[in-house]
Amino acid sequence: MKTYDTLAAVDLGSNSFRLEVARVAGDQLYPLDSLKETVRLAGGLGVDKRLDDAAQERALACLQRFGERLRGLAPEAVRCVGTSALRVAKNADAFIRKAEAALGHPIEIVAGREEARLIYLGVAHSLPASPDRRLVVDIGGGSTEFIIGHGLKPHERESLHMGCVHYSQHYFPEGRIEKAALKAAETAARVEVERIAREFSRDNWQQAVGSSGTARALREILEQCGWSARGITADGLARLRSQMLKTGHVDALDLPGLSRERRPVIAGGFAIMAGVFAELAIEQMDVADTAMREGILYDLLGRFHQHDMREATVDEFTRRYHIDGQQAARVSRVALALLQAAGGDEHDARLLGWAARLHEIGLMVSHGGYHRHSGYILENADMPGFSRTEQARLALLARAQRGALAKLPAFAGGTVSEHDRLLVWLLRQAVILCRSRAEPRLPELHVEAGSKRVCLALPAGWLQAHPLTQRALEEEAAHWQAVGVKYAIDHAGA
Repeated sequence: MKTYDTLAAVDLGSNSFRLEVARVAGDQLYPLDSLKETVRLAGGLGVDKRLDDAAQERALACLQRFGERLRGLAPEAVRCVGTSALRVAKNADAFIRKAEAALGHPIEIVAGREEARLIYLGVAHSLPASPDRRLVVDIGGGSTEFIIGHGLKPHERESLHMGCVHYSQHYFPEGRIEKAALKAAETAARVEVERIAREFSRDNWQQAVGSSGTARALREILEQCGWSARGITADGLARLRSQMLKTGHVDALDLPGLSRERRPVIAGGFAIMAGVFAELAIEQMDVADTAMREGILYDLLGRFHQHDMREATVDEFTRRYHIDGQQAARVSRVALALLQAAGGDEHDARLLGWAARLHEIGLMVSHGGYHRHSGYILENADMPGFSRTEQARLALLARAQRGALAKLPAFAGGTVSEHDRLLVWLLRQAVILCRSRAEPRLPELHVEAGSKRVCLALPAGWLQAHPLTQRALEEEAAHWQAVGVKYAIDHAGA
């Protein structure tokens, strides 16, 4: 796989958008440029869970500026990730189409636990080596991630739907800080954290580390006010609480270390951090200067250095779900041979290869309708390294590997892309050709693929010598005809 001298990461957070550009030197990254804009995307989510026009306009303007900085970088060297606000927004798909046009690069939305993995990866690379297990807490604009890890490897990951933007708007409207509201916000945070308290309790780690804007702001306030010697402490938070109640409004918080941009969301961020400290019995927390954007960069670097987390996840799923590795390899080889004959590229090959290796994962649930179970597992499982879009595409391929295509919403409603339709066709043919679960003795394969027609060319007489396969391919042609695609089998060969 090709490598690159420069990589870039875009983190579309619920509070801030960030762009990080870094130079590659071996297995290390060295920062070249960093941009940050406070967009408050989560602030634009109404009660109907739709992003309002004002938030979208702020976001698109920011992404146009980021896009200018990214010009000239190879598309493969740039990764753009959306988080909590885009996971929640009901009009996220429509917004992302406009955002991708403004930025000039595709945008992935990651699940909460995948966001947690990327955060830990970014934080771990900035910390000195230690034998300790670390708890990392990242309070974002729309969600808070919790990770316990050792070295560069996360072991426990969780994401809770509480963030500084939402909490500030809900509990401290117009910036007012009242005692009852502050207590209610801290209690709400404790109730959320209680759900994961057993896995993340004090007995399971030796060092606590905070990351991202809320943690850095609290550290700066406590240290500059002399309320903490290092990082965030329970005693320092108690003194800050008293000061916040005394002033009664965020605009009156004239504290060193509190920036103008952070001021509107500091009360919500404080309440969440105080709730986390209380529920997990934290006394002191160090603060890292790195977070998810650095994790995105290191994850991207790993893909070029043969350390792709997605490959590791597929291998782990193969073991965990006791997939027949030999059959998966057969289907993968045939599918990729068909793809090559159709002129597919490297990105198609990766996705199709993963789908072929995992297409029988649903057999662990039941043989009857296993393709539906496969699709459900791949769409809903925690798959480190994969974005939600990638998981949805894998699920589509697995679910559509057999049976009537017209019953699938994506095909019946005409929403499946031409690109994914071809990958579905390739996987289905591979499954048919490997039906005997023995090494298939196949001739050279020739494929023609268009928007409304596909053709598989086979040597004269081959199908007559394989009547079961001939019957299956004839039924396959009928399935494609039902969704408006003509499937021709050229018996005379290419």
